[in-house]
Amino acid sequence: MAKKVTWLELFFDLLFVGAISSVTHVLLHIEDGAIEIDVFWKFVLMFIPLWWAWTGQTLFINRYGNDLLPQRLLIGLEIMFVLLMIASFNLNFDETYLTFFIGYIGLRIITALQYLFAAKKESAERRGPALFLGKYFWIGIIVSSLSLFLDSEWRYIVLYLGIALDIIVPLIGRKKLRQVPINTEHLLERFGLFTIILLGESIVSVISVLSTEVMDLSLIFYAACAIVLVLLIWWQYFDNLEKKLDKELQTAGQLIIYGHLFIFLSLSTMAAGIKMLVLPDVSYHFVLFFLFSSVLVYVLAFSATFHLYRVIGERLAWVHLAFFLGLLIVLFLVAWFIILSPVFVLLTLCLFFLVFGTVTSK
Repeated sequence: MAKKVTWLELFFDLLFVGAISSVTHVLLHIEDGAIEIDVFWKFVLMFIPLWWAWTGQTLFINRYGNDLLPQRLLIGLEIMFVLLMIASFNLNFDETYLTFFIGYIGLRIITALQYLFAAKKESAERRGPALFLGKYFWIGIIVSSLSLFLDSEWRYIVLYLGIALDIIVPLIGRKKLRQVPINTEHLLERFGLFTIILLGESIVSVISVLSTEVMDLSLIFYAACAIVLVLLIWWQYFDNLEKKLDKELQTAGQLIIYGHLFIFLSLSTMAAGIKMLVLPDVSYHFVLFFLFSSVLVYVLAFSATFHLYRVIGERLAWVHLAFFLGLLIVLFLVAWFIILSPVFVLLTLCLFFLVFGTVTSK
C-alpha cells in the first residue's frame, strides 16, 4: 500500500539543511594546502550520528507512522533536539560536547520510546519487531550516556561505541525486521529527499564562489560548470530512483539504509571539493584526489545500494562497474599529470557523470 510523505516529515528534513551545511563547512578548514586527518575524522564523526538520527525517525515512520497527534507532538520535541545538535557542530567539539550529547541522545530516546508505544498497539505479527528495536536501542543509549563521566579521547570512544551498537541493532535483528518489511517506495522517496539536501549544499558552494569580491568571467564559467555537474548527478541518481527500481520489493531495507550513508558522505565531500577547487591556499593535487575519491565512493555506494532493487532485466553486470572505475581512473590520471584549470577539472567530472548516468539509466 502506498505511503505518503507527510508535511511534518518535510519540515523535519528542513532542519537538517542547516545541520548538513554546518558539518560540511568543517571540511573547509585548510592547513598547509590540505585537510588535516583529524579535521576529516571530525567531519565523519559528526556526520554519522546526524545521518543515524534522521534515519532512525524515518524508519519508524516508514514502518509504524500514523501522522496522528501523539506522533506529531513527539516529532515536534525531536525538532528541538535537532536544533541542539546543529548548534554543536564546529571544530571545537569539546566545548559543545554537552549540547551535542543532549541533542543526539534526546532524539534516540524518543525513537526508542516510539517503538515501545507502537508495540503496545500493534498486532502480534507487527509487535515483535517494534518491541525488539524499542528494547535494544537502549543499549546504545546507555553506553553513549556513560561518556558523560569521562573526558579526553575516552569520552568519544565510549560515545561512538554506543552509536555503533545502536547502528548494529537492526542488522542483528534483520530476520525479525523482515516480519514488518519497509515500504520501499516511501523509503526511497525519503532518502531521495535527503539527497536533494546534499545536492543543495553543492549549490551553496557555487553561490559562495560567485559571492567573492573579485568577479570575472572565469569564475562565472566555473560556477556554470559546477551547476552542470550537480544537475548531472541529480539526473543520474533520480532517473535510476524513478525508473529502474522495483518499489514493490518486500525487504528489511538495509541496503538502502546503510548504503546511503556513503552516498551522503560522498555528496557532502563533493560539495566541499567544489568550493576548495578555487581556493588559493589548497593544493591542486590534494583537491583533485579529494574530489575523485568522493566520486569513487559515490559510484561504489550507488552500485551496491541499488543493485538488488533494480528491476531484474535492468541490473548491471560487473563489466559495467569495471568500465565506470576504469573511466574514472583514466580521467583522474589525465588531470593528475596534466595540470588542468578548475573549469576543466569540473568538465572531466561532468563527462564522467554523463557517461555514468547514460549507462545506468538508459
